[in-house]
Amino acid sequence: MNQAGFPLLSLLTFLPLAGVVVIFCLRGDEEATARAARWTALWTSLIVFVLSLVLWFDFDKSFVGFQFQENLPWLPQYGASYRMGVDGISVMFVLISTALTPIAILSAWKQGGGRAREYMTAFLVLETTMIGIFSALDLLVFFVFFEAVLIPMFVIIGVWGGERRRYAAIKFFLFMFAGSMLMLLGIVALWIHDGTTSIPDMLHIPLPAHLQFWLFLAFFAAFAVKIPIWPVHTWLIDAHREAPIAGSVLLAGVLANMGGYGFLRFSVSLLPQASQSFAPLMFALAVVAIIYTSIAALVQRDLLKFCAYSSIGHMAIAVVGIFTFSVQGIEGSLFRMLSHGFITAALFICVGVLMDRMRSQSMDGYGGLARTMPFYALLFMIFAMGTVGLPGTAGFIGEILVIVAALKVNFWLSLLTGTTLILSAIYTLVMYRRVIFGGLERPELKVLQDIGPREIVMLVPLVILTIWMGIYPSSFSTFFDATANAMAQAHTVALAGTPAHLASAAGNLAVGSVTAGGAN
Repeated sequence: MNQAGFPLLSLLTFLPLAGVVVIFCLRGDEEATARAARWTALWTSLIVFVLSLVLWFDFDKSFVGFQFQENLPWLPQYGASYRMGVDGISVMFVLISTALTPIAILSAWKQGGGRAREYMTAFLVLETTMIGIFSALDLLVFFVFFEAVLIPMFVIIGVWGGERRRYAAIKFFLFMFAGSMLMLLGIVALWIHDGTTSIPDMLHIPLPAHLQFWLFLAFFAAFAVKIPIWPVHTWLIDAHREAPIAGSVLLAGVLANMGGYGFLRFSVSLLPQASQSFAPLMFALAVVAIIYTSIAALVQRDLLKFCAYSSIGHMAIAVVGIFTFSVQGIEGSLFRMLSHGFITAALFICVGVLMDRMRSQSMDGYGGLARTMPFYALLFMIFAMGTVGLPGTAGFIGEILVIVAALKVNFWLSLLTGTTLILSAIYTLVMYRRVIFGGLERPELKVLQDIGPREIVMLVPLVILTIWMGIYPSSFSTFFDATANAMAQAHTVALAGTPAHLASAAGNLAVGSVTAGGAN
């Protein structure tokens, strides 16, 4: 099923590389070339975003399977092909990737120094890999993009980061690469067992319980690091601490969501029995992450580390929702991941606004900014309330759905997950009070300029999304309602354990995509 009538997903995926070619063809003095490179990257990302809106308007919300499919032979003798497509879950992650990329480029507008061309190139290459991950319907193609995303982010952190940027970049790469290598072993095992790497085809093939057990561990190694979840979260603290703000925008807004997406797409869908068996462990890790990161965020004085710990805690809520295997839990986790994407990205931009003016990320260096930067204080408050989960903001929808879904699993799980509403309110309000309220004790704070046009262009769309999702969540959930229902039903039926039941469950989830794929 391809409503567009042309290879839209491939165009979205590889169009940023055309911008890369244009950037490297630029000639002239250093300043003129840097300026042209920034504008080329921005316009390329905006064109990609506008094209991605075709997904929003033409997506068939009642269709359960994969849409906008493309299928070309790649290694037909080995059952591998270049296959692209999106369902109700992945389409939202493609859209958030294309929406945040131009915002990240704007936040990097004054950075890059004498390497602005290379800096802008890194963001465009990163956009290609992000869209490719969420669009791939072949395990090998998915793995190629999943690994390729490390390269531009490694460069962004390692070249344009802070004083300890090389340490943070190497730690980031090693954690990611180690997890991916274990996942590769799982992909090879699946390939040998199923004879294909087509994800829609794999949904029809039942796997023995012992194989599911080992495959779950293999995929867990990659996705748990990506989210990340305690105790494999330490790389993220260093990465956010040293990465440029633009890198943190995409690291928190998109790359963290890849772990949750992987759990939904592979662990829950392909490995239902193993996922059910490992659910108590996932709940335990998530609850520890929620409480531990909340305490760590509360005692932080570094704004970047504060945002990093807050990010980990909120993504842990999504993990709880995923492994309830219910419609409410799955949809709650999706709301949590999507809202986390633009709210946490906005918090990092707000921190970047201060760092651009004061060259400091320490809370102790601020205070009283409500007097000198009132509009900034207002926008910062909206994002702070969004991350707390205040009703009427995007953060509330996902958290309340996950808490309700967890209650159906276990009262104590729901109670401990729900502590995030209290803990996040405490540490967020403490941070906000230190930075925004109080007296103007430092003379340089008295002359700070409020946010300018470029910063308004970055932050106002994120404010709109934060309030829009909070007030009108059905405009988003309508995209993934059918897929979440089918996924929950497939998991329930698959646990019956007979091959017939397993095949029936997979068929409910993928029959539309397979028939559409055959039509191509």
